[in-house]
Amino acid sequence: MSDPSRHNGPHDLGGARLGAIEGGEHALTFWERRVDALVYLMTDPGRGLYPDFSPMRRQIECLKPEDYARLSYYERWAAALKGSLVELGVLSESEVAAKIAAIKARQGGKP
Repeated sequence: MSDPSRHNGPHDLGGARLGAIEGGEHALTFWERRVDALVYLMTDPGRGLYPDFSPMRRQIECLKPEDYARLSYYERWAAALKGSLVELGVLSESEVAAKIAAIKARQGGKP
């Protein structure tokens, strides 16, 4: 029998009363399409860095509860991509930070 006091993470919302779920599709923004494509490439069997989505799912499930609640669906995917690429040694934290700083500078400091 499972322990009902055990909480698996911020993604584990089984039985929670969260209100109505927004249904329907929305048009993906450019950056959402880009994140979707990068995840596809990362998890492409035989060619990607991962054989399936499970390592990406682990990255998403390891987000801090406040980050998980604050981030949108594709923002969680982007965070998982970053975490995976750092974990694999493809990028370093400092390389990611430098790129983020360069993008913010190019956009006039806007997030």
